Amino acid sequence: MNRTERLYAIAEQLRRTGTAGVTAADLATLLEVSTRTIKRDISALQQSGLPIWAETGPSGGYFLAESASLPPINFTASQAVALSVSLAVMPPGSPFGVDGAAAARKIHDALGPRASEAAVQLAERVWVQPRESEPGGTSLQVLRAVEQSLTERRVLTMNYVRVDGDATRRTVEPIILAWANQRWYLVAHCQHRDDTRWFRLDRIERADLTKMEYVARSVNDLGVPPPTARSVAARA
Repeated sequence: MNRTERLYAIAEQLRRTGTAGVTAADLATLLEVSTRTIKRDISALQQSGLPIWAETGPSGGYFLAESASLPPINFTASQAVALSVSLAVMPPGSPFGVDGAAAARKIHDALGPRASEAAVQLAERVWVQPRESEPGGTSLQVLRAVEQSLTERRVLTMNYVRVDGDATRRTVEPIILAWANQRWYLVAHCQHRDDTRWFRLDRIERADLTKMEYVARSVNDLGVPPPTARSVAARA
C-alpha cells in the first residue's frame, strides 16, 4: 500500500468509527505500519483540510468531525478485480448476484483511465471455471422477492416444495440467508408453524412480497452457529 492509498484508508477508517474514535496503535496494526507513520499521515490529512481532532486519555484517539464531507470513493485495479473474481465464482442463483454485477460495472466505470487499463490487464490473468446452472435452480423472480423481503423487512409468501415432493404455501419472516452444504437456504420464521425453518432456495417455486412489515428477529435466536460459519459483513 502506497502513501496515497494509506491516507485514503485512514480517512475511511475514521469515518467508520465515527464518535467511537480510533487510536494510532489500532490504525498502525490495521495498516501494518508504525504508529510514528500514522501520526505523520494524520498530520498530513489535517494540513490538507480534513477536520481530524485528537483526544487523550484511556478512551481517547483520533476522531473525524461530523461535518466532514465524504470524498469521491477511489478503487484500485486490484480491488476492482477482486470484486469481479468474487462474483465469477459465486454459485448460479446466489442472492444479490444481479446487484453485485451492477456494482462491479459501476466500479470499473468509475476507475480512472490508467487504473481501468490496469484492471483489464490484471483481470485477463485471472481465470475461473464458473459453475454450471443446475436444473430447477432458483429463479430470478424468487431471488428478487427474497432479497426485497429481507431488505425491507416485509412478510413473504411462497410456494415451497418439501423434500417428499409435496407443495406447500408458506408465509414467512426472513431472518438470514445461509450458504451451507453447497446450497443457499432461507432461514425464516414460519407463521404457520410459529417456529424457525430452513428453506432451500431452489425448492421455492414462487415468492411474493406482501405489504405487511415484520420486526426482524435477532440472529442470536438461531442459536450458536458452527465454528466455521460467519457473516459476510465487512469488519475492520
